[in-house]
Amino acid sequence: MITSTDFYHVMTAVVPLYVAMILAYGSVKWWKIFTPTQCSGINRFVAMFAVPLLSFHFIAGNNPYTMNVRFIAADTLQKLIVLAALAVWANFTKRGCLEWTITFFSLSTLPNTLVMGIPLLKGMYGDFSGGLMVQIVVLQCIVWYTLMLFLFEFRGARLLISEQFPDDTAGAIASITVDSDVTSLDGRQMLETAAEVKEDGKLHVTVRKSSASKSDVFSRKSVGGFPSGATPRPSNLTNAEIYSLQSSRNPTPRGSSFNHSDFYSAGGGRNSNCGANDVYGLSGSRPSNFFEEEAAAANKSRFFHGNGTNYPAPNPGMFSPSKMAGNKKESGGKDVHMFVWSTSASPVSDVFGGGVSPAKVEGQGENKEEECVEREDLSFRNNREEEERGERMEEKREKVNMPPTSVMTRLILIMVWRKLIRNPNTYSSLIGLIWSLVSFRWNVEMPAIIAKSISILSDAGLGMAMFSLGLFMALQPRIIACGNSVATFAMAVRFLTGPAVMAAASIAVGLRGVLLRVAIVQAALPQGIVPFVFAKEYNVHPDILSTGVIFGMLIALPITLVYYILLGL
Repeated sequence: MITSTDFYHVMTAVVPLYVAMILAYGSVKWWKIFTPTQCSGINRFVAMFAVPLLSFHFIAGNNPYTMNVRFIAADTLQKLIVLAALAVWANFTKRGCLEWTITFFSLSTLPNTLVMGIPLLKGMYGDFSGGLMVQIVVLQCIVWYTLMLFLFEFRGARLLISEQFPDDTAGAIASITVDSDVTSLDGRQMLETAAEVKEDGKLHVTVRKSSASKSDVFSRKSVGGFPSGATPRPSNLTNAEIYSLQSSRNPTPRGSSFNHSDFYSAGGGRNSNCGANDVYGLSGSRPSNFFEEEAAAANKSRFFHGNGTNYPAPNPGMFSPSKMAGNKKESGGKDVHMFVWSTSASPVSDVFGGGVSPAKVEGQGENKEEECVEREDLSFRNNREEEERGERMEEKREKVNMPPTSVMTRLILIMVWRKLIRNPNTYSSLIGLIWSLVSFRWNVEMPAIIAKSISILSDAGLGMAMFSLGLFMALQPRIIACGNSVATFAMAVRFLTGPAVMAAASIAVGLRGVLLRVAIVQAALPQGIVPFVFAKEYNVHPDILSTGVIFGMLIALPITLVYYILLGL
């Protein structure tokens, strides 16, 4: 039976996290203490130091030789059950597809264990449950997030092959070589493929950055970094970061070269029918290398082929150049994007979760018609036209022959490896695991000077992570980005399906008592941040995962308390 003392311990552990999040939210939304540029600096610190060192601190201090095998087996079995069910659904039903398989897997099996799970479960069931959560974190970072990257890159490879080789020639490909400066197949980089038949009589393909994208970059450097005859003007884009476990080829925040083709490639492979200032805005300005004449090249797609085939194809119904030009003249505000630690080498900072609505952040009035247009433009695949287009693309992909499995596997593994080595948490997790194996095996203590240097930053990790999440929430145009019905379904998957499958898996492997309760409550935690980062980068239902992160965090405390009380009866 749960006593008032138990309840107080839980609240003592969790409420401080929400205080940090609310302070960050109010600092941007209500009190205007932080500008987006300042948010960028805060979140860069969290991404570079606080969260990686927090991961290292927990993993290095956990004894791997006393890991609870049954608890790990239950967590693994839960994910395998969900993955197997989704694989059957995707391959043997008409409505099944890889994109929804990835999204459902993220929603049902990948909670926010590091930031929310460790303090919450410690408050509920004691310190031993914190060690169990660390074991889950290790598997998430090393196994499950890597699997997620594999699925996303597999999707990107399928799209690339189906667009560049629409006939049956794809089945004859003997090898695919990727240039070293290509870091992902997420569609953000402008890529081109070159195919040739070599002496062995087989088809060999090389994937490289598009020469068109390189010429665009060089053209900006003609006069002091600006195009010849162009005059820089105040930017309508300001980067703001949020912590993530992604890494960047160019980790330093930089001036934006944001153009419309970047926007539609980052937002679902299609153009928006409103200007950047219509969607996001904040007063103020700063220098930028965004120029009017760049709009002429805006319709270039991210994937090029020698025959002119493009991917992703722009949707002309979603983009109006004249309206864009008019909007840019009328609005003088800044765009705010959450800067993602992306592995993309694109000159444009990644968009993390949308931006700031002028009416909601600065209190600038907007009429209802413009607000409706804004809400529609920020939706991903929420209209019938987009659904039909996605179905046609899926049918096209199914008809195209893919290269041999060995060729596709090698391509995907190369791209996953390139992303992992740019991820700071990859190093923190692996180094922490190696250190724990050594230290607990031979009783080696970390030198005090190193331990204190790490702890002084890692101790701030939880608070700064929640503070960063609050900044992210404040910079969003709305809490529920995917619509009420979709959000309800997503929350049901997150807080009902996940715990139900975990309960079945835990019982199957023999978990009982407190361990069973810990496993179920752990599965009912809010949506993890990293799956949303991946979804945004690869444009696979980012609005749903964004809602899972933001709205899920708001309702997670009462839901987990309900589970805690019911399981304690």
